[in-house]
Amino acid sequence: MSKNLSISFEFFPPQTAEGVEKLNNTRKQLAPLKPEFFSVTFGAGGSTRDRTLETVTQIQNDGYAAAPHLSCVGSTKENIRAILQTYKNLGIKRIVALRGDLPSGMATTGEFQYANELVSFIRAETGNHFHIEAAAYPEFHPQAKSPRDDLLNFERKVKAGADSAITQYFYNADSYFYFVEQCHKLGITIPIVPGIMPIGKFSQLARFSDACGAEIPRWIRKTLESYGDDTASIQSFGMDVVTKLAERLLQGGAPGLHFYTLNQSAPSIAIWKKLGL
Repeated sequence: MSKNLSISFEFFPPQTAEGVEKLNNTRKQLAPLKPEFFSVTFGAGGSTRDRTLETVTQIQNDGYAAAPHLSCVGSTKENIRAILQTYKNLGIKRIVALRGDLPSGMATTGEFQYANELVSFIRAETGNHFHIEAAAYPEFHPQAKSPRDDLLNFERKVKAGADSAITQYFYNADSYFYFVEQCHKLGITIPIVPGIMPIGKFSQLARFSDACGAEIPRWIRKTLESYGDDTASIQSFGMDVVTKLAERLLQGGAPGLHFYTLNQSAPSIAIWKKLGL
């Protein structure tokens, strides 16, 4: 297992003062793991723009690398240009470039339709200032016409200038290895870091997975369902499943792990320790 692993943690921008304090504590607990960066999500149509900015500013001010998510759908080139300039001024060096979702009630996609257009725009506006992360979908984007179409869409993002990619979370390691293999056949060689979602609450996980197209394998779903409201058993079983998944990914050559923390530190730290990292 390589020692040069890219470990990163994802947060969402808190809505309350209490949430801000909780996230500050979470970050302090994760910082000793020496992540390459902390990423911060960006709501549909830029709905959390200000809170995303506040969160990444705090991370940068504390001396850590922040990677704000930037979604383009429903936005304008002028808006994106202004955000990029703000991030440059802050010393941000990495951006997670996404298409994103249209906010409910918004009819038009704006001046960008696809993530590859955003990647191209960032490159044209800022040269090589930003390391650009793109999204990858080992189990295919829920709106993709076909697996091949989804793969070619990913290729467009890479050709537009993406430096590396973070995947949607998944629980089937084979889907990741197959996706990477298909990328290699197309000549795509950028690092593709698997996204890791710790399992805490089954109902929450099922809701997320139904929305984003991440499959919960039947054996995992049935086992989690069988525990009912037994949170301790759900978390213990989830910890074993996710740790074994991460172990297999790293042993199979994955360049690192990106943890979807849901603004909590304990599950990621526990997996980290079990992996012996």
